[in-house]
Amino acid sequence: MSSSSGRVIAVDTHDIRFPTSRELDGSDAMNPDPDYSAAYVVLRTDADDALEGHGFTFTIGRGNEVQVAAIEALRPHVLGRPVDELCADPGSLVRDLTGDSQLRWLGPEKGVMHMAIGAVANAVWDLAAKRARKPLWQLLADATPEWLVAQVDFRYIADVLTPEDALHLLRRGREGSAARTELLRERGFPGYTTSPGWLGYSDEKLTRLARQAVADGFTQIKLKVGADLADDMRRCRTARAAVGPGIRIAIDANQRWNVGEAIEWTKALAEFDPYWIEEPTSPDDVLGHASVREAVAPVKVATGEHVQNRIIFKQLLQAGAVDVLQIDAARVGGVNENLAILLLAAKFGVPVCPHAGGVGLCELVQHLSMFDYVALAGTVEDRVIEYVDHLHDHFLDPVVIGEGHYMAPTAPGFSATMRPESIAEFTFPGGAFWAADLAERARGEQRTAKGRKGEAA
Repeated sequence: MSSSSGRVIAVDTHDIRFPTSRELDGSDAMNPDPDYSAAYVVLRTDADDALEGHGFTFTIGRGNEVQVAAIEALRPHVLGRPVDELCADPGSLVRDLTGDSQLRWLGPEKGVMHMAIGAVANAVWDLAAKRARKPLWQLLADATPEWLVAQVDFRYIADVLTPEDALHLLRRGREGSAARTELLRERGFPGYTTSPGWLGYSDEKLTRLARQAVADGFTQIKLKVGADLADDMRRCRTARAAVGPGIRIAIDANQRWNVGEAIEWTKALAEFDPYWIEEPTSPDDVLGHASVREAVAPVKVATGEHVQNRIIFKQLLQAGAVDVLQIDAARVGGVNENLAILLLAAKFGVPVCPHAGGVGLCELVQHLSMFDYVALAGTVEDRVIEYVDHLHDHFLDPVVIGEGHYMAPTAPGFSATMRPESIAEFTFPGGAFWAADLAERARGEQRTAKGRKGEAA
């Protein structure tokens, strides 16, 4: 390592929140008023290249400060790390983070602490890809199978997926990868959109956005369900009339139901030909998902955005509980654990259709799916990435959609870098937007209090 390669000298954190609840963007049966938020981390170094690593994990408002505090608890493990060594082996840091026995007690490997590890790990991968002058999907696709296997923690999954299994899958995945890379760059990766389907939207808005989605080239949309069956039937009927019979409609209950309710409700909506039912029950209920899947076929069962680690994913696959696996770029322990999950899905032959939307999740997860296509699964059949048309303008390298496809990123990194002006405006509570908003609320409360006093007098 040259002395000019530098070390990590700062781990900066930001509590960033956007007021999406005011237009009911992101609303669903379980989460009616989300304010899309990011617990954001920036790794700064004293290396000559002056590059930074950016990462984050996604929350929906209150509690984002708790997530930021969890990231800050990891700072001692990161400061002082040699940059060359860190970027050559991100897994070394991830192993140290998950291995801190006192912090591990808060999981283990789940919840706020594990999401914090994912944010830091993703920031390291962003830095590594920037230093390699490649978008992350290409960095991963170009890597040797042996190096990728070394990035995966096989603890607790080796009964199903061994390092030898992973090496075989990755070597097989490299066959024809050059041709797939060219196709990816030309055509992109298929997407589907949830933008028409938020639960708080009117039928008129649903219809307009569903028709626009088809006109934009999407062949699948998704609707939120689970609050009221009569409303869901009306909305599904409205959506089907808007898009016609040739477009897939997925439905998403966001964990709202017990197992019996999930079966009953999905069967009631089957007349509208839903392609999958997403998160029909608790993300931790492996056997419940298996029961739902058996009962509602041919409607497929999809889950994964709230699955907490590779071990639960392993069990979902072992139990035959899912038809569609949904990874999240920021829910688990970052790129390293998502590599493990992609390998598990490839071992079982289950398609991966990632969760996205949120703040920056589309930007991140596109890289994982594109790697999966180019160098692991080798196909886009029945594979789509969720797309939501929110908040992309806050990123320096936002997703680009063309004819219903994610176009392959070309800028080096993980597409995670947020615009400095967005950070300044939407940092909570002191950013320009929130400071003005909180001041206006305080004035409103004062006016209300004076009015009450006047009435009492």
